[in-house]
Amino acid sequence: MRTQAVKDFINEHQALFWYSPKDKGETVSDELLVETMLNYGTMDEIRRLFELLGIRNVASIFFAAINRSERRKRNYHELTLNYFTLWFNRHAS
Repeated sequence: MRTQAVKDFINEHQALFWYSPKDKGETVSDELLVETMLNYGTMDEIRRLFELLGIRNVASIFFAAINRSERRKRNYHELTLNYFTLWFNRHAS
């Protein structure tokens, strides 16, 4: 179940979910939310994501996605993938 704070966060960043109808923006999966914010969010927005979902939960979602398939791994920009792999291994383990 999504908290109102997470729903508000998604609505604040609706432009990043341009492909989703505005009234359906809150229904994006946690995996898609993490992927989008890590790829396109500012560091302040990413810190806010960590506050809302928890660093370990975000790390778990990130690693589950990149380990599921090569296609999902390629959804992340190369620099984003490298940076957050190193960052989560250091700070979320």
